Amino acid sequence: MQEVIPVSEITGFKTKADEFNPYSWYKEKLQHEPISYHAETNTWNVFRYEDVRRVLSDHEYFSSVRTRTIIDVGTNTKEGHIAEKFNLSVDPPEHRKRRALLASAFTPRSLKLWEPRIHGIVEELIRGIPEKEPVDIVSSLTSPLPTIVMSELLGVPSEHRSLFKEWVDILFMPTNKQNKDGINELKSKAAREYYSFLYPLVLDKRAHLQEDIISDLIRVEADGERFTDDEIVRTTMFILAAGIETTSHLMANTFYAFLYDEDTVYRELRQDAGLIPNTVEEMLRYRFHISKMDRTVKEDNTLLGVELKKGDVVIAWMSAANHDEAMFENPYKLDIHRENSRKHLTFGSGPHFCLGAPLARLEAAIMLEQFVKRFGQIEPVAGFRLEDYLQPSAAGQSLTSLPLVAYYA
Repeated sequence: MQEVIPVSEITGFKTKADEFNPYSWYKEKLQHEPISYHAETNTWNVFRYEDVRRVLSDHEYFSSVRTRTIIDVGTNTKEGHIAEKFNLSVDPPEHRKRRALLASAFTPRSLKLWEPRIHGIVEELIRGIPEKEPVDIVSSLTSPLPTIVMSELLGVPSEHRSLFKEWVDILFMPTNKQNKDGINELKSKAAREYYSFLYPLVLDKRAHLQEDIISDLIRVEADGERFTDDEIVRTTMFILAAGIETTSHLMANTFYAFLYDEDTVYRELRQDAGLIPNTVEEMLRYRFHISKMDRTVKEDNTLLGVELKKGDVVIAWMSAANHDEAMFENPYKLDIHRENSRKHLTFGSGPHFCLGAPLARLEAAIMLEQFVKRFGQIEPVAGFRLEDYLQPSAAGQSLTSLPLVAYYA
């Protein structure tokens, strides 16, 4: 069983809003403690762009095999633990084999097949957004969209979509010393419910293969080996959770940025929809918090300028690296014209680069294209207090609600 490292002890944010806007903390670390040891959690923390990329990419010295980790997703029960064949917390060459198996569900061909389906889902949700009256963009668009997309791509009947979101919210709940036992009990219950729900569906898919992720995982074969129903069920839980949580976080934060970070951006997108792909990249760089990953030191080294010992845990703060002025000019400004936004490290770097990144980008781009086409203007709603609309998640503080008023084009 892996020990979960409490990241909140490292950051020490006083409020939820401070964690949602961690720019001062990033700046302090990048300028004064770019590589630092945190005694309470016994971790090394790395913030500069090149150092973060090195830690994520160099599997010869920094391993994904862990006994201690900051990853707090799922639960340590049979139903809530990822199947070993699909567990990517290994190093090459074994990682390449396992990743290739999972990648069978995320091919360019799959994206082409999914694109029209995503367009249809977005169109339906946007049609339901009223004009000239307050609407919660989280509950009406940014939360249901990835939930519906992922359940659709898995091949799950539409009437069960809301269950997926409930299970994901629980499975991605971070824990701390005070709430650990209670949260883990909730996670175990959610994992059992998910397993009981999906197992019969996988059995049915075996007999009736279709164009969906579950069918792709049933079809895939490697070295003469196929996956059992149990392995597929447990793996889809993590595919589903990652696909919903991260994409919802990205899209909700994008609307927050339109309203409160830089209110000229939305007008620019209205005038030139060609800016949308780069806007998605800039939001991933600037407004996705908090992206981070840990590695275990494989052998003593001084590659980062400090003495690292075998077994040490190094946390690479990707979102901080996204604000390193050595890579990004004027990094604390949201700039949708930035030429190198795509160099952000939000999805990682090296062999463990996020498999779902193309899908997240596609969903966000389609959502923005259709939204700016339908609505000519959006405005914040008076009285919004950020602190009251946040909750902890694996991706940092996530918006539970974001009221706005939209006007037709």
